[in-house]
Amino acid sequence: MAFWLAKTEPAECGIEDFARDPAAAIAWVGVRNYQARNYLRAMSVGDAVLVYHSSCKLIGVAGIVRVTRAAYPDPTQFDPASVYFDPKSPSDAPRWSAVDMAFVARLPQLLTLDALRAMPALAQMPLLQRGNRLSVMPVTAEEFAAIRG
Repeated sequence: MAFWLAKTEPAECGIEDFARDPAAAIAWVGVRNYQARNYLRAMSVGDAVLVYHSSCKLIGVAGIVRVTRAAYPDPTQFDPASVYFDPKSPSDAPRWSAVDMAFVARLPQLLTLDALRAMPALAQMPLLQRGNRLSVMPVTAEEFAAIRG
């Protein structure tokens, strides 16, 4: 099993959306960065993903989900009505990928960016490095364990 972190705006899709129906999977769509897409493609069923709320009032790790379906073509890239539509993505070689994920747990409390920075075990975590703006990134087992508590 591998570990990941995925950033999201909770108004669009946050840990509460996953918690609403823990048995249901939610498609993680709309990733439009090639490196983040490559990370989505590297995910396997059963991998654990930290849900990181960003672009909101309370920023930080809010919970954990798991991958329930490995990478497949992101359907929003072909939908002209979608904000994620990509007219340059060919249907025979899709440019963008999605994965499905389902709820595992909320963290007892949101781990803010400041709280994450204060944890020595996370000193090398890509999320905390300057200039790292990826929406999907790998997390080591040690980093995951430190956050999980």
